[in-house]
Amino acid sequence: MTNAMEGLKQRFMELSQPDADGVYRDGASKRKMRTELAMSCLKRLWNEACESVSFEVPSCGIGLAAVGSLARGQIGPSSDLDLVLIYDNHVLDDSRLNELANKLWYPLWDSGLDLDHSVRTRAQCEAVTDHDLPAAMGWLDVAPVAGDTSLIEDTADSILKRWRKAARKRLPELLDSARSRLDEFGRLQYLNQPNIKEARGGLRDSVLVAALAASWLADRPHGTYDEAVERLLDVRDCIHLAANKDTNLLLSAYQDKAAAMLGLADPTLPAGGEREAKSIDDLQTLLARIGRQIAFSLDSTASRAKHSLTHEKPRFAFFQLARPRSRGQREAPTFELVAPGVAEHEGEIVLAPDCDPTADATLALRVAVAAGEKGQPINPGTLNNLRHCPIHSNQWNQESRDLFVRLLACGPNLMRVWEEMDFADIPGRWMPEWLAVRNRPSASAAHRYTIDRHMVEVVSRLGRDDGGASSLRRTAQYDEEHYHALLLAGILHDIGKRPGVRDHAAEGARHASAILKRMGYDSDIVWWVTVLVREHLTLSDFATGKNPNDPTVGEELAGRLDHDAVMLDMLYDLTRADGSSLGATSGEAITKQYGWSKWRENLVRQMVVAARYHL
Repeated sequence: MTNAMEGLKQRFMELSQPDADGVYRDGASKRKMRTELAMSCLKRLWNEACESVSFEVPSCGIGLAAVGSLARGQIGPSSDLDLVLIYDNHVLDDSRLNELANKLWYPLWDSGLDLDHSVRTRAQCEAVTDHDLPAAMGWLDVAPVAGDTSLIEDTADSILKRWRKAARKRLPELLDSARSRLDEFGRLQYLNQPNIKEARGGLRDSVLVAALAASWLADRPHGTYDEAVERLLDVRDCIHLAANKDTNLLLSAYQDKAAAMLGLADPTLPAGGEREAKSIDDLQTLLARIGRQIAFSLDSTASRAKHSLTHEKPRFAFFQLARPRSRGQREAPTFELVAPGVAEHEGEIVLAPDCDPTADATLALRVAVAAGEKGQPINPGTLNNLRHCPIHSNQWNQESRDLFVRLLACGPNLMRVWEEMDFADIPGRWMPEWLAVRNRPSASAAHRYTIDRHMVEVVSRLGRDDGGASSLRRTAQYDEEHYHALLLAGILHDIGKRPGVRDHAAEGARHASAILKRMGYDSDIVWWVTVLVREHLTLSDFATGKNPNDPTVGEELAGRLDHDAVMLDMLYDLTRADGSSLGATSGEAITKQYGWSKWRENLVRQMVVAARYHL
């Protein structure tokens, strides 16, 4: 007679197969069926274990519980099983407890499924969740499997009450965990090979949203948020099917298969290259939309939670009795005006009272500059209001041009601010050409990030501050116009990376010239940027493919830059920022290639010296 777990992994796969046309549909129904199958098999396993041990298992005081994705009903085709054997003190001695646990765990291991298991008393469960944040969040979703279900439910209720009681103190820890994951895994929408669970905007963020809602500090978002989470679970399921294992990494080897299962492969395109490339582009666009929605929902929920802590007590103190103006009442919120129509309120950039976004075309730029220069996030409600600004790509003035350059000069803060603006679809309204590269994965193996993310990263490394790893070494020699041109070249240098384009530098130069002319920039700036975009690969190509001691090489490089020494410095700085922001530098383990190694820097410097001789 077979045991309850035999063939469970294969049965999961059979329940998870795409339809006859290869498309994975009704993911929510498939997840429900997998969950029901797992719970049924686990109940049977419990009964088999109780019958096979050498003692009588008591009906009270011990039980099996599911946590994690199984408890949430989100189990994937190859997901691991998170199980906890909970018992009361003295209900079983250690030897009998170990015997029962072995009868549960070994059949699960033999089935080929990954297992995350533990054996704890109720007090131990409470102690772990009090000190281990991931464990606490995992225990917010608990499903009794078998045994004493009342014990499991009481334990879960106790942990939930403790979570709500401690949530006000643990909120900073919760938000710090999100920031740590962002630093380690990046943003889902900007990665060529993302971890769809741990990256910002991934499944882990949806668990954080649920944890914040369970704390009663903020309401849980619904609607488009729920749709985004379900669609991301579909992506996770397709990764499992493509990889035939439990993984959350959307590696290049799985992308075309996952895209096809998600229905993104266009059958009218020829297979063997074009169809797959287009489907991967569409998959990246889908992930970007999902990631932005989930990340925004987390930011919104976290913002409401922080504000609820700020306002849960009236702003009243005994000494206010001596101040008749307050009359012992709660004071009105204070706004610090930082720019026309823009204010700082409780650590966030918001719209000033009585500001009308529908009548102010430059408001979004002022908000972005304030957030970048002050290093503060933009309030989620403010972002939604900025969608109503009357922004037109062909209506720029001196104020908007100056603000745009100030935004680009925000250094390390630029990435966060640009992402916030991009959630509100604003950069594409400043420059419609941006939409052609937005969310597009790079074909180069040296790039970890999408094309748009890479361009913003390059600009963030063109700051004026001395000493930092992302600062320039020569900007003190640039006048304002040349520095502005360098920043503009950074944000536009890969704007020509469009489908079917072979020479993206030449294509980008054409687009950069049109964009800056439409914005109304000075003709000198337009020319400098056009040349820098056209030649942004030249230094690297020359350095790795030509002899710097050949006088014709230095002369050719100098000629491409109109024999302009400042342009040579600008091209060097742009090349260094471009190379060091690929994401495949010595600190990365994605491709084992170096974006800007000391060896490459020495080669480029030799070529700069050779060209300078001919200036």
